[in-house]
Amino acid sequence: MAAPFPFPTGLPLLLEIIILLVLLVIGLIVIVVIAKVLLFFLPAAIIALVVWLLTDFSFFWAGVAFLLVAFISILKRK
Repeated sequence: MAAPFPFPTGLPLLLEIIILLVLLVIGLIVIVVIAKVLLFFLPAAIIALVVWLLTDFSFFWAGVAFLLVAFISILKRK
């Protein structure tokens, strides 16, 4: 029985399945890393946004607030 979507790689089926599993694991690792980075920067970004709005759209103070909160988050994790 032929595969529904044949992809002519010329590789044995077992090797294709192994490659598929390796790529799935790599994809999951990338997704987890991206999620952790976003969750790490989320509090700093929210505080920076609030400071930016409260200081009449000053990017300097928003940047300072972002860096301070990010630095505190790094110290808190260690």
